Amino acid sequence: MAWSALRLFFGLLTLVAIGWQLTIHVRMGFNVVNFFSFFTNLSNLFAAIVLVLGARRLWQPVSTGPDEGLRAMSAVNMVVVGIVFSLLLRDVDLGALRPWINTLLHHVMPCVVLLDWLLQPPRTRLGGRQLLWTLVFPMAYLVYTLVRGSHTGWYPYPFLNPAHVGGYGGVAVYAAGIALTFGLAGWGLLALGNRLGRRA
Repeated sequence: MAWSALRLFFGLLTLVAIGWQLTIHVRMGFNVVNFFSFFTNLSNLFAAIVLVLGARRLWQPVSTGPDEGLRAMSAVNMVVVGIVFSLLLRDVDLGALRPWINTLLHHVMPCVVLLDWLLQPPRTRLGGRQLLWTLVFPMAYLVYTLVRGSHTGWYPYPFLNPAHVGGYGGVAVYAAGIALTFGLAGWGLLALGNRLGRRA
């Protein structure tokens, strides 16, 4: 019950933080579609919903929570958010992003979701099919970002902007590195979750 309460707290806090930041951006005239084109915002929204669903045991004792595949997707996304921000975006100007929201979305939530995965490991064994599903969203996001960026000239991250990394060849290098990060993170988290689940 205590962990369910923490899930609810961090899930709701994240939803409030994203809503707060969206309000700030709208008041400043920021494009709403651009706001929801940041992988960080999308991943944190998804993670918050998964955490809130996982907290349903507080008011539905027989609830089994979200599907383990959805938890896996959330965990992989958030771990990569933390890694990519620390390696590639830590010194980038974040504009109007409030410091406490930045800390929550890029540092706290990746740790919370990872701990949720480790402390409450999946009850069913996850295999190659689930691993492939964890890669669907980031790959679709990459295609969306590049196609939209080629039409609008706006990219959410400098390493996906051909003008900042020496053309599409540079983008391809970064994309390959990030895809590898997703693959390794997914494989590692699923393997660890299966192992911890068996022990539980």
